[in-house]
Amino acid sequence: MIGLLLRRLVVVGPVLLAASVLVFALPRLAGVDPARAVLRARSAEAVPDPVTEARLRSSLGLDAPVTEQYLRWLGGVLRGDLGHGYVARTPVAGQIADAAAVSGLLAVLALALAAVVGIPAGVYAARRPGGLLDRFLGLGTVAGVAVPEFVLAPWLVLVFAVWAGALPALGWGDPAHLVLPVLTLAAYPGALAAQLVRAETAGVLTRPHVLVARAKGLGEHRVLWRHGARLATTSVTALAGMFVAGLLGGSVVVEVVFGIPGLGRLLHRAVVAQDLPVVQAGTLLVVAVAVVAGVLVEVLATALDPVLRSAGSR
Repeated sequence: MIGLLLRRLVVVGPVLLAASVLVFALPRLAGVDPARAVLRARSAEAVPDPVTEARLRSSLGLDAPVTEQYLRWLGGVLRGDLGHGYVARTPVAGQIADAAAVSGLLAVLALALAAVVGIPAGVYAARRPGGLLDRFLGLGTVAGVAVPEFVLAPWLVLVFAVWAGALPALGWGDPAHLVLPVLTLAAYPGALAAQLVRAETAGVLTRPHVLVARAKGLGEHRVLWRHGARLATTSVTALAGMFVAGLLGGSVVVEVVFGIPGLGRLLHRAVVAQDLPVVQAGTLLVVAVAVVAGVLVEVLATALDPVLRSAGSR
C-alpha cells in the first residue's frame, strides 16, 4: 500500500507541472492580451491609450520573454503568491480560498448525500432483480443521469421555493440555502452510484462463495453488505475523485442559479471579464484537486478490494 502511494505521488509533480504550463499558455494562445484585459477591467474606453498600455505592460512584466513570465508566475504560485485580480484588485489567493471553501462544502455534502442514498438503494435493488424497487430505481437513476443541472436547478427552485415557499431560492449563509444546491449536485453522482452498485452487487451475489455463505445459513442482510456491497462499492470509490473535482470546479450552473459565492461562479465571472490571474489560479486548483483526489481514491479502492491490493503490492 505504501509503495503504491509513493509510486503515484511521484507522478503528481510532473502532471501538475504540465498542467501549469497549459494553464499559463492557453489564454495567450487564445489571443487574450493580459495588458488589455487589465485596461478593460479598469476603464470603459474601447481603445486603450497606447502610452498607458505600454506603461502597464512594463509594470506587469509582460514585455519580458514568455518563458521568463511563466517562471515568474510559477515561482509566485509555489510561494502562495497568486497576484492580484484585474477586476477586484484584491489578492487572488484570498478570492480563491473563500470561493473554494464554499464549493468544497457543497461538494462534500453532495457526495455524502449521493453515497447515503445511492449505495443502499443499489444494494437493495440488486437483492431482487426485476422487482418493484429495482424498476423504480431504474427509472429514478435514468432521470438522475439524463437530466442536466441547468434543467434540474430551475425546476427545484420553481417547486420548492416558488410554489411551496418552503426553501429560499437564492442566497448563502443559512443552512436552508444548502438544501436545493446540494440536491441538484447530488442527483447525478447519486444516480450513477446506484446504477454501479446495483450492477456490481447483482453480479457478486451470484458468485460461488456467496451461494456457499447462503447455504451455511448466513442472513440475507449480512450477505448483502458483507459480500455484495463491500466489493460493489469499490467501483464507486474509484469514481469519487472524479466527482470531487467535477463538483469543485464544474458547479458553475448551480452556483449562478442559486447565487452562491463559490469557485464555479468566481471562475465564470473571471472568464467573462478575462481576469487571467483568477482564471489561472482557479483552474490550477481544480486540476490539483483532481490529481490528488485520484491518487487517494485509487489507494482507498485498492485497500477495499483484496484483488487490487494483491496486485498493487507486486
